[in-house]
Amino acid sequence: MTPLLTLVFVFALGAVLPALSHPKPAFAPPSKPCLAPLQWEGRSVEYDHNTGRNTRAMVSYDAQNQRIRLLQQNKRHTPCQKYFEFIYLFKSQVLFQIEQKTKQCSKITLTQAWDPFDIPINSTYEDQYFIGGPGDMIEVQEWSDRKPARKNEAWVGVYTVKDCYPVQETYTRNSSVTTSTRFFDLQLGISDPEVFTPPSSCQSARPEWMDYDC
Repeated sequence: MTPLLTLVFVFALGAVLPALSHPKPAFAPPSKPCLAPLQWEGRSVEYDHNTGRNTRAMVSYDAQNQRIRLLQQNKRHTPCQKYFEFIYLFKSQVLFQIEQKTKQCSKITLTQAWDPFDIPINSTYEDQYFIGGPGDMIEVQEWSDRKPARKNEAWVGVYTVKDCYPVQETYTRNSSVTTSTRFFDLQLGISDPEVFTPPSSCQSARPEWMDYDC
């Protein structure tokens, strides 16, 4: 090998070896969580780990006015199954349950507090990674309510890095009831604010829940 070729080879080898010996650094932990959008529409699937039931719904989310509307989607082949529309009005502490076919309505007092789809400022950063394969990857961050004095999390949220859209939220309540909700096809804004207005049948609403089975 000529001196010139030897010099080129040594220079190239010196450039490659550091790249091989030093792996790509991990994501630096962010100083604070991102801010999730206040209004969006999309779809969700909630999985109840106890019953094994998946509930699919169209979602209209309005954090500015603390209200959520869920329209259950009929994806089952069950011959006798009811599907409902739910309108949560947290400022009024009222939940409307509307049977989609008959428009029968129940008006229930909301006892739970407003819990927005966002990352609380005091959350614990867990991880950052990509969802999907090469060419279609989406970068997300994972946060939780884990604290040093507690071993397990009661809430874990996965949100996109770019626009802070929710991807998945998992709740564990009373150490036994666990639900995981996935979000997709999200769009900013509310296309029709009237979806939060109960139908006229709710003027004579019943005060108790309606069953899912016919």
